[in-house]
Amino acid sequence: MSSQDTDRETTDQLVFQNPVTRYPAISPEPQEQPVPGLDSELEPRADLGAESYRGTGRLQGRKALITGGDSGIGGATAIAFAREGADVVLNYLPEEQSDAEAVRDAVADTGRRVVLIPGDLRDKAFCKELVERAVAELGGLDVLVNNAGRQVAQEGGLEAITDEQLEEVYDVNILAMFRVTRAAVKHLPAGSAIVNCTSIQAYDPSESLIDYASTKAAINNFTKGLAAQLAPEGIRVNAVAPGPIWTPLQVSGGQPPKKHPTFGHKTPLGRAGQPTELATAFVFLASSESSYVVGETLNVNGGLVTP
Repeated sequence: MSSQDTDRETTDQLVFQNPVTRYPAISPEPQEQPVPGLDSELEPRADLGAESYRGTGRLQGRKALITGGDSGIGGATAIAFAREGADVVLNYLPEEQSDAEAVRDAVADTGRRVVLIPGDLRDKAFCKELVERAVAELGGLDVLVNNAGRQVAQEGGLEAITDEQLEEVYDVNILAMFRVTRAAVKHLPAGSAIVNCTSIQAYDPSESLIDYASTKAAINNFTKGLAAQLAPEGIRVNAVAPGPIWTPLQVSGGQPPKKHPTFGHKTPLGRAGQPTELATAFVFLASSESSYVVGETLNVNGGLVTP
């Protein structure tokens, strides 16, 4: 077989993948990790695209800040952005340092800058400081990915959700998004993009996740309102709404352990998604390919029905 035939065969395998079987329908053993959870301890390990994602230069020269960029969807997005030619600042909690370093090391071959800035987004002052440091490190900013999130399953009804949990979920999921975005907007030139991470929970809330789900609905609304506000300035705002994706969020309180073995099995594809399957959505919305896409929520959920 010639090298040309081998290249064609490899390309065909990449193009004609069956989405049902591209990844196995995992049945993880029930497991628990302390908050915030680590990709390195997830079983089975999630695919962030370190080996599978191939860039095509769609974000060449861009300067991006990604919150929650150490693992899961944020980590996969960071890997994709670097492989597409962007320099990236990753924000994460200090406890997630090892995961953040693994993401940075995964794209060392790209030659792109990956700057690690740990810190808690519940700290109002840090939200502003994060943006200022990102701008200083990268020499500017033109992509903001608001991905950081907190999810706590409570099966005991509304009364089981304490004020502490309620405030933490809202602080991380929506209030920090307001604050980071507010600090970033003054630095974003025309042609910039903001991509927020919402969820299938915004449309189809689980009974055990009503606080989390309500923040994700708020993110949808925030995205659409901000998109209308910033569009005349040439700044596009959109969102990605993941379905069931296998990440440390699920095993650090996001889902009851008893639900892990069947996680994602009720989707039409019959399996949970992998973080790298989300990354292309973030790349598309950050790139000039989506120049006429404004205020959109792009659902990546294995076929679950949304409005």
